[in-house]
Amino acid sequence: MKDLSKVNSAQIFEIWKNISVGLLTIIAVLVVSKFLPFYFAPIVGLVGAAFLFSMLYRNKQRLGAGCMLVPYSLFYCIIVYSFLSILVNVFYIWGWTQLPDEFIFFNDPYIPTLWMNPITFLTMLVIYLRRKRLQLCIDCRLQNGTHANRGTFGSIMNTESRLQLRNILVLSGILSIVIWVYYLIAYRDINTNAKDRYIFFWITVIAYGLDILYFAYRYYNLYLDLKENDELITPEEIDNLQEKTYLRYYVICGNEIFLNVNDGDVSNPAHRGIDTPFITHVNSLSVTTPEALEIIRKMTDAPGTLRFFYGRRAPDIGKIKVLRFFYFLDGTVQDHEHLPVEGGWVDFDEVKKLYNLRPDLLSSMTMSDISRLATIMVTEKTFKENGVRKNKLKHYQPTFDLIDVKESPLNFHEDKWLRIAVFNSDRPFFRLRRWWHRMRGKKLEPVK
Repeated sequence: MKDLSKVNSAQIFEIWKNISVGLLTIIAVLVVSKFLPFYFAPIVGLVGAAFLFSMLYRNKQRLGAGCMLVPYSLFYCIIVYSFLSILVNVFYIWGWTQLPDEFIFFNDPYIPTLWMNPITFLTMLVIYLRRKRLQLCIDCRLQNGTHANRGTFGSIMNTESRLQLRNILVLSGILSIVIWVYYLIAYRDINTNAKDRYIFFWITVIAYGLDILYFAYRYYNLYLDLKENDELITPEEIDNLQEKTYLRYYVICGNEIFLNVNDGDVSNPAHRGIDTPFITHVNSLSVTTPEALEIIRKMTDAPGTLRFFYGRRAPDIGKIKVLRFFYFLDGTVQDHEHLPVEGGWVDFDEVKKLYNLRPDLLSSMTMSDISRLATIMVTEKTFKENGVRKNKLKHYQPTFDLIDVKESPLNFHEDKWLRIAVFNSDRPFFRLRRWWHRMRGKKLEPVK
């Protein structure tokens, strides 16, 4: 499955483009606000937010596979900045609050960075702490798969998104400290001089501009490293790539699963980890159930029942699809002690222990597949379809085994129970949030 580890070169550019466009939008909002009358500042901010929203919307419409977390975060930074400045100024007009002239956009000088940088810092902090629970990230994982399922690019995107958020978080925090310390200690509101303009305006513009150049340098070097290690694939090569479907079979008998447990050294970077040995491919994107059944029967030389687990097209290389199946063998483990592949039978309870205690021993795809299976099985046993607990004991956690999987009528391919897993009655303000999403016509989970 080496094809899946290839990185589309266009996506390296897209990683840089997304953060660059976001930071350039912040710079544009500050620059345009400086040269227009100050009372246009919140309007300029809303225009910048609208631009980032259109970027997010276009990506959603074309089912883009890139990470939009930074544009999403900066969109909220600008939105909060614009509406908070409007709200405070309205309160000022009504006489409900008194603030220095530098915070009121009807006065001269108005200093937007006194608002922008602290708001950016606080907003980025909240998003960084909640990044795994954001609806944007949940939808991305459901649509494109987890980063473990997306090979090298998935690992790059997972690492870089965190780094970009931390970078902007730290940068906005430093700028906030510099600007506010200067404002409180050295600034005199008698007359704005060149030093004031540099501290309050240019230092922020220059810092974000240098940040864009830093990431350009970083991703150019990443591109060269991937190219040198033959981990890069160009859009032209993707166009000429033959369509291919990888088939992953999890062969099961009773509560035991057949795995290759001697697959190299975990400390070796090239190690795949404990994985199913039943992996093959066909040169087509269309594989019927009878064809898949015939393939696994030949691989195991044993009768059994095939059940589709789930599958999706690789979002980063569209001409590749990965399908997962369960193959339940007839009889007992003793009847199938010597299957014609390397590996052995492992009790599923041991696999669950590895999943919880030593996930590094499992291959990334096996880890991701077990995570999906466990989430669906446990969620269905815990919650109703409307997200309300079946058992009122909040800390009750049901278990499952492979016999349950075989007998379960659940559709493991659909995302219904995955969505319920992240939005249910155990979450704070569940009913209020569900009502709000209904009012917006947006469903996070099925409601009966």
